[in-house]
Amino acid sequence: MRIGCVKEIKNNEFRVGMTPDNVRAYVAAGHEVLIEAGAGLGSGFTDEEYLEAGARLAADPAEVWKFCEMMVKVKEPLPEEYPLFHDGMILFTYLHLAADREQLDALLAGKIKAVAYETLQEKDGSLPLLIPMSQIAGRLSIQEGAKYLEKKFGGRGMLLAGVPGTPKCNVVILGGGTVGTNACKIAVGVGANVTIIDINLKRLEKLDDQFGARIQTLVSTESNIHRAVMDADLVIGSVLVPGGSTPKLFKQAYLKDMKPGSVFVDVAIDQGGCGESSHTTTHDDPVYIQEGVVHYCVGNMPGAVPRTSTIALTNATLAYGLRIARDGLEAACRASEAIARGVNTYDGKLTCKNVADSFADLEYTDLMTLI
Repeated sequence: MRIGCVKEIKNNEFRVGMTPDNVRAYVAAGHEVLIEAGAGLGSGFTDEEYLEAGARLAADPAEVWKFCEMMVKVKEPLPEEYPLFHDGMILFTYLHLAADREQLDALLAGKIKAVAYETLQEKDGSLPLLIPMSQIAGRLSIQEGAKYLEKKFGGRGMLLAGVPGTPKCNVVILGGGTVGTNACKIAVGVGANVTIIDINLKRLEKLDDQFGARIQTLVSTESNIHRAVMDADLVIGSVLVPGGSTPKLFKQAYLKDMKPGSVFVDVAIDQGGCGESSHTTTHDDPVYIQEGVVHYCVGNMPGAVPRTSTIALTNATLAYGLRIARDGLEAACRASEAIARGVNTYDGKLTCKNVADSFADLEYTDLMTLI
């Protein structure tokens, strides 16, 4: 198969879809790889490393799009890339279509076979291609939240852990999945007071076993969330519905009851956000203030640490990409339920139920009826 990888063009996105080691694995399996020149520089991978691994380089991204049967990326294609789509092309990347109708329409119109990292799901319910970025985003959420608690950014001017004789910060985490657990690890590690809220009692039991008396666990109800955020210095939104729109658990009305200068980090913003007051920001302009609450809603948080993020992501994506390249997407889907769940659009049809549920006017089609 002909595999392509282009430089990401999203704002401050320095990750890359393939490392030189990935290229080496594809080439060893008999595939051709074309990389846009400079695609890996933001993550610290030189063109020479890609050439040594067996890739060819192209100066023009349009050449890579035209060449490839499968495009391996990190983030969703942007509107300037839509004209480069061609029928039957496999797109293997994060898509987050529930929050991006324009992209969804373009994929359907282009009859793209779009495989979304975030909905590829194993039988045990795990999301293997989302987990590494969720781990990074969860840990970053505390790092970024701590920064924006600084007074110069509009925050309360508090140190998360405090020092002897001063109060520690109260951190509230909405959602106890991979993002929430990793946020909890960092917040507990620096010595903050941590409350984690989730709808799943079994999940809360596991978190209680893991962190013990160092955290407070609460069942997710509107009243519990409201009371918790009123006393919070930092709130982390880490709610997930795989492929679907995120429920708005963090209400606009809560803002007026929160401490001036408190911070809300909405990690769920890729899927529309879990805050009614949330809208997507960028690494160039990451925060805004509403009713005295600092909002951090960057849509590609792991892009801030591209070396770590690229290696972590491609460690997870490579095996699935190799299988698709070896067998073809259709055969790979028939053999692997996980890969089949990752297919969001196929030949002009919407094949992800959670995405379809986010748009009342779009019809869901079972992928297995098409292949």
